[in-house]
Amino acid sequence: MKHTKALAAVVLLVAASGGAYWYFRAGPGKGTDLTVAGINLAPSSPAAPAAAASPPPAAGANRMPPLMVEATKPRIGESRQAVTAVGTFRSNESVTLRPELASRVKSINFEEGQKVTRGQVLVQLDAAIEEATVAQAKAAYELSKANNERQKVLGARQIAAERSVDEARAALLRDEAAVKLAQARLEKFTLIAPWDGVAGLRKVSVGAYINAGQEIVNIEQIDPLKVDFRVPENFLGAVRVGQAIAVTADAFPGKEFIGKVYAIDPQVDEQGRAVVVRALIDNSSELMRPGVFARVTLTLNVRDNAMFIPEQALVPIGNKHSVYKIVDGRTRIGAVEIGRRQSGEVEILSGLEPDDVVVTAGQIKLRNGTPVQVVGKDFQPGGRFSQPPASPTPGAAGK
Repeated sequence: MKHTKALAAVVLLVAASGGAYWYFRAGPGKGTDLTVAGINLAPSSPAAPAAAASPPPAAGANRMPPLMVEATKPRIGESRQAVTAVGTFRSNESVTLRPELASRVKSINFEEGQKVTRGQVLVQLDAAIEEATVAQAKAAYELSKANNERQKVLGARQIAAERSVDEARAALLRDEAAVKLAQARLEKFTLIAPWDGVAGLRKVSVGAYINAGQEIVNIEQIDPLKVDFRVPENFLGAVRVGQAIAVTADAFPGKEFIGKVYAIDPQVDEQGRAVVVRALIDNSSELMRPGVFARVTLTLNVRDNAMFIPEQALVPIGNKHSVYKIVDGRTRIGAVEIGRRQSGEVEILSGLEPDDVVVTAGQIKLRNGTPVQVVGKDFQPGGRFSQPPASPTPGAAGK
C-alpha cells in the first residue's frame, strides 16, 4: 500500500513538471519571467538574444529628493549686555523756600510753574524793623569811626592816653560788627532763587504772617533730570560710571530718554542686597517731571562685530547646541558656542563663519548630509528665506 502511494506521488510530480515545461516553453506562458527565491522557473528561450534582458536602473533613480528648508546667513551687529531695573525720576536740584525769621509776606515776585533765574527775588517779607536797626547801627558806626580817628591823632601827639586810643578802636570794631549783624538779619527777609529752575505751587499769599521754617514754595531744576534705580549686587563688578542707560515711562509711551551713570552709592543696601545707581538724562524738552516711575535699561558692555542667528536655528543636543549648515546643497551639522540672547536672536561665539548659511526652519527631518533646497528666490545676507515654495495647485499658496 505504501509503495502504491509513493508511486502515485512520483507520477503526479512528473506530470506537473511536464505541464509547466510545456506552458512556459511552447504554451501560453511562453516568455514569462517567473522567479522564486532568485531562481527563474521559466527558462528563457535559447533563441532569445542577451540584449533582451531588462536595462539596468538609471543612476540616481533611488536618490532621496531634496528637502525644502529656510536658511539665512549670520547677522553682524553689536552685542549688548544689559540689565533692566525700575527707578524714579528726581530733580537735578530741589529746594523748598522757608523763612528763617517770622514775618509778614510783603510781596511775591514769581509766577507758579514758571521759570526763575538765579538771584531772582521770589518773596519779600516785611523788614521795616530790621531796616531801622541797620540805620541805627550805621549811625553808631560813623560816630565810632570819627572818635577813633580823633583819638589816633591825639595819641600821636601824646596828648590822649593810650587807653583812650584803644577804647576808641574797640568801639569802632564793635559798631562795625553791629552793622554787619543788622544787615545779615535784614537780608533774611528777602528770599531769592539759589539757581535757575522752575517754581512750584506757592503755599502762602501776600499779607500772610508766616513763622520761621514755614513752607512757601518749592523750586525744581528739571534739566537735566536724575534717575535713581537699583540693580542686584551681583552686578556690582560690572556697573561703571559713564555707562549708558535708556529710560522709558508710562507717562510717555514710545518715548525713550537717554542718559549716563554718574554716581554709584558706595554702600550696598543690606535689606534688598542691591546697589543704588544714579544717572543723568537730558530733559531739554522738559517733558519729564520728577517723581515719575521709570523703567531703566542699563548697558553694561558692548561688543562690536558680533554674529547673530535666529534662535530657531539652534538644534539642542544634550546640553550643547548645534546648527545645520548648508554646504554644496547638503546639510552639515556642527556644534556652536552661544552667547547672549536678544530680540529673538542668539549670539554665536564660535563654530560659524560670517559666510556660512544655516538652516532656520525644517530641521526636524534633516540628518547630516541630507540634500536640501532653500526656499526663496533671492538670497540676502542676514535675511531669512521666507518665500514659500510654489504650490501644486493655483491659489494654494495663499491659503
